[in-house]
Amino acid sequence: MNFFSRWRWRKSVADAGSVFVTEKHGVRSLHIGSDTIQSSMRLARPNDLELAYTRSMMGFLLFHSGPARVLMVGLGGGSLAKFVYHRMPQASIEVLESNPDVVSIARRFFHVPAGDGRFLIRVCDGAQFMAADGPGYDAILLDGYDGDALVPQLSSREFFLACRRRLNARGILSVNLWGSDRQFDEYLGRIEWAFPAGTLCLPAEKPGNVAVFAFRDPPGDPAWAELEARAVALESEYGLEFRRFVRGLRKMNRCDDARLYASRRE
Repeated sequence: MNFFSRWRWRKSVADAGSVFVTEKHGVRSLHIGSDTIQSSMRLARPNDLELAYTRSMMGFLLFHSGPARVLMVGLGGGSLAKFVYHRMPQASIEVLESNPDVVSIARRFFHVPAGDGRFLIRVCDGAQFMAADGPGYDAILLDGYDGDALVPQLSSREFFLACRRRLNARGILSVNLWGSDRQFDEYLGRIEWAFPAGTLCLPAEKPGNVAVFAFRDPPGDPAWAELEARAVALESEYGLEFRRFVRGLRKMNRCDDARLYASRRE
């Protein structure tokens, strides 16, 4: 018996097959198809963002602080959906999830709210939804990994181009990538191709995940002082480590002592 199996709390919840839940030290986690943690929730603070990569994905607020329409591709345990729903009352949220078992478990075990006028979960193929005609969004958050890899339908050039077409003016796509993925550079290149106005990479606090921000329209080349001021205000509003995000943006992007250059990497 390995270490993981000793602390497994519940497997194959509600006959969901490869979707299962674990719990350890007050943190409940969702797994889909493997032991990899897809989403986590601290039971004492169910609407906070427990995992560093989910917090990093919210770094897009440094560049668009007041999105009114937010689309999420991939529900998982609903961490991002709950955070936006509870902390951003001005925003309406739609979530695309292809697996109905994930939706059932997220509602039963992860406090994902029922649908209302601001919150809607669609059980559908995310790639087909994005390719169709439909409303625009101010932010699209993509977390398209299954147990082992980024889902092919959610990582093609055509899919990323469809995301750009579904963004409103000044809209941003925020993508979770695994930095250790052998295809990381290929995925990033596809995003850069689909978003010629600019992209930025933000490594998560714990090595492994990278949030990629892709801009429908040129975001300009913001001064560090401007980003720091935005970060201070956002930290006060949302309780996330936005000043650390600003420091992290220096690591994988073109910049100098004065400015961050939100354009294609050279």
